[in-house]
Amino acid sequence: MAEATPALRKPVFTKVNELRPGTNGHSLNVKVVSTKMVMQRGGGGGGRPSGPQARQMRIAECLVGDETGIIIFTARNDQVDLMKEGKIVTLRNAKIDMYKGSMRLAVDRWGRVEVAEEPTDITVKEDNNLSLIEYELVNVEA
Repeated sequence: MAEATPALRKPVFTKVNELRPGTNGHSLNVKVVSTKMVMQRGGGGGGRPSGPQARQMRIAECLVGDETGIIIFTARNDQVDLMKEGKIVTLRNAKIDMYKGSMRLAVDRWGRVEVAEEPTDITVKEDNNLSLIEYELVNVEA
């Protein structure tokens, strides 16, 4: 009996203004507005032991957006190199992390960051920054 392979689903692209806290599995096409390196730890030197903990670690906060709004994307390691200002990037399987009560977009090892194939230009709506909205965790008793 032949195994039926599940057909790959076409990704449903989400707009920035549709992102909500605690959600994941988003695919987005966004334009990089700005990039700011927030942490850079190099491997080697400095008397630290060599091993998996000594590898290089880079984190950048990138303001990305589309025609509905902007949000901070936390780029890690190799992702930092792709996040050049003005580039259109496709984020696959992105998730929302909460940082000090505000949303941050991130792509972990289960997702992908790639420069968009089609050279489309996105006019970014910069007056709707979702990372400036502060959320409060409220416990609801059932």
